Amino acid sequence: MTDSICRWGFLGAAGIARKNWKAIRLSGNGRVAAVASRSLGRAQSFIDECSAETPQSEAVTAMGSYEELIQSDQIDAVYIPLPTGIRKDWVIAAAEAGKHVLCEKPVGVNTQQVRQMIEACRASGVQFMDGVMFDHSKRIEDVSATLHDEKLLGKLRRINTHFSFCSDESFEASNIRANYELEPHGCLGDLGWYCIRFILWASKLQMPTRLSARTITSIGNSQGEHQVPGEFSAELEFPAGLSAAFYCSFLTSNQQTAIVSGEKGHLTIDDFVLPFYDSRTHWATHDHQLEIDNCRWNFKRQTSPRSNDEYASGEPVAPEVEMVRRFASYVNENSIQSRYPELTLKTQLILDACRRSAVAGGDWVNVESVDG
Repeated sequence: MTDSICRWGFLGAAGIARKNWKAIRLSGNGRVAAVASRSLGRAQSFIDECSAETPQSEAVTAMGSYEELIQSDQIDAVYIPLPTGIRKDWVIAAAEAGKHVLCEKPVGVNTQQVRQMIEACRASGVQFMDGVMFDHSKRIEDVSATLHDEKLLGKLRRINTHFSFCSDESFEASNIRANYELEPHGCLGDLGWYCIRFILWASKLQMPTRLSARTITSIGNSQGEHQVPGEFSAELEFPAGLSAAFYCSFLTSNQQTAIVSGEKGHLTIDDFVLPFYDSRTHWATHDHQLEIDNCRWNFKRQTSPRSNDEYASGEPVAPEVEMVRRFASYVNENSIQSRYPELTLKTQLILDACRRSAVAGGDWVNVESVDG
């Protein structure tokens, strides 16, 4: 490794990779050193287009195969945005080549695959992390502290998350997220992964004991043999009276809301996944009061807007920048953090239980423990 700079290699030229290209440039402790694609020309086009807006600090090498990038001694960490259906073997190959791994979500087709990927990284002594950007924002840490301050909300009773967008007419026919072979979990993997992750944060990373889930609407494109969830919902039960629910959809207008309710009040976030331009650090707590005066019954609004004080005098750092900066610091310092593979595994275990329940028509199913 170079001194204090993590040299990143991109395994694929997916659209989301453009966002992380810029994030790495802004991170201060990393740079994109190479991009590999199925063809040299595609890799070079990606580099040229990204560089036109956000040049890296040094020239970026185009490579015509994933294997070439993985074996390069000029790469310290790989970012893998390849489709879920083909990701496992490349994660394992990268780990075995001594490369640290940041990969997109959903991480695997099933929990067995995820355990294999995590074990390969552990055996090679490299960091594994999935690409949930809000995990690394200062806001989620402060929100979590607020949620578990019983003076503010009291004992938590309910968590609700909703993440959706309404796809266009071409989506079902051509987008890989509607292709069973490439993205078998559909909206549950693409959007529900974030809903589940926020629920884990709100529950102090506690696992639910059981859940009931259903695919409300299935979709599928002509390239796949099977359909995938296009609209999905789930109800989760935790110990000590806590419950949660989430809804995700490719068929519903843009929404990314989270509501957490306690015995004394509730917390709301209108942009828990991708922050609004003007609201990267904001959320609110509420303790509305019912006022009764003879025949007049009304709620009195009691809302407390909240934000990160450390950003009061400046622009907050985007969560994707915090993510790649944090990851690179672990690589540069050779400090492997086990909490991130554990977060991934817990999320996948809940996702798998959702699929089992949906196949069984919404029957309640137990959620497998991390220890198996």
